[in-house]
Amino acid sequence: MKNQWIEFLFGRVTVKVSGRGIERFLNTLTRNGLYIWNVKRHGTETITFKMRLQDAKRIRHFSRKSECKISFLQRKGVPFLQKRLLKNSGFLIGAFVFFMIILLLSNVIWGIEISGAKPQTEYQIRKELDKMGVKIGKLQFFVDNVESIQRKLTNNIQNLTWVGVDLNGTTYHFQVVEKNEPKKPEVLTPRNLIAKKKAHIVDMYVEKGQPLVNRLDYVEQGQTLVSGQIGSGDHIEYVAAKGEVWGETWYTSRVNLPLQTDFKVFSGEEKRKQSLLIGQLDIPIWGFGKPKFKKFETERNEHKIHFLKWNLPISYVETTIREREDIQRTYTNKEAEEQALELARKEIKSKLDEDAIIKDEKILHKAIENGKVILDIHFKIYENIAVGQPISKETHE
Repeated sequence: MKNQWIEFLFGRVTVKVSGRGIERFLNTLTRNGLYIWNVKRHGTETITFKMRLQDAKRIRHFSRKSECKISFLQRKGVPFLQKRLLKNSGFLIGAFVFFMIILLLSNVIWGIEISGAKPQTEYQIRKELDKMGVKIGKLQFFVDNVESIQRKLTNNIQNLTWVGVDLNGTTYHFQVVEKNEPKKPEVLTPRNLIAKKKAHIVDMYVEKGQPLVNRLDYVEQGQTLVSGQIGSGDHIEYVAAKGEVWGETWYTSRVNLPLQTDFKVFSGEEKRKQSLLIGQLDIPIWGFGKPKFKKFETERNEHKIHFLKWNLPISYVETTIREREDIQRTYTNKEAEEQALELARKEIKSKLDEDAIIKDEKILHKAIENGKVILDIHFKIYENIAVGQPISKETHE
């Protein structure tokens, strides 16, 4: 089997020999080192056999000294295939160019479809996509992946609640959900307004209902502030109490902040590499060698290569290697106290409504332990403490 492959690699021919003295002619060939096999007789003066291409070039020299005539019947092997390929090179080049054109066109962006967006929002999305290079006629290899496009659109366009991005063949599909959709009118049933926490009343505005507390009153959690029951006797009416009752409330927060903090930053230096990923084989195209950075972060962006509607097991991979620096930030005691106060403010605001106001703050306790500044802070807050509580059917009756 191994010899057959070697013979095919270097070429073999089938030779026809006719005439008198065939046996002497074959003996002459073998004595001179010409290897022949598969010898077959056809009549009394004709035989055929196979031999290597390199030996076939010498056989005519021996045939001139004999009474035999030779002819070549069949040629097989890589050298003959190469000749045929060269003869048909125009066709092969054309087929290759055609395949490459189809492959290239299959990886070009030919369509961008946006649904669920108002005309103004759609214009903003298309404008943002142009900035990112997502446009008709652009190769998909040089465009961010779907997750990155989705993240950038959501971050850069404020009136988007959510955007879904899907690449189907050569078309990007965007499904948009916008913010600020018209609010459905709130239908309120008869209710009271009660205090959601204990507080001192500092201001109040009642649009509908009967106030039961006054400014500067102290109220407990759950206490009724505005009643939805108006009138008395036979003239009682139940309404949905509406209004705002602003109270002074109190919060305590504890914050621990290290005096020394380690974090990572990018220096701005980077190295880019491009490669083809075929199965598990990564073939470099550009950006050879290892980065000279001592510390770095690697971002890998993989683009599937399409042929018409099919995904090929080939990907174009763009790798970005960014130099990273480890920084140690050290606070003085005063700086650490200021940063801890700011963290405490952010923490308190995250627990409050957007319209709540931090009226005052006071440090109750301060200590430095194990390389950390520890603060206990008391906050005085002005916030709307009124929340609705439905009036039960028993009360109606």
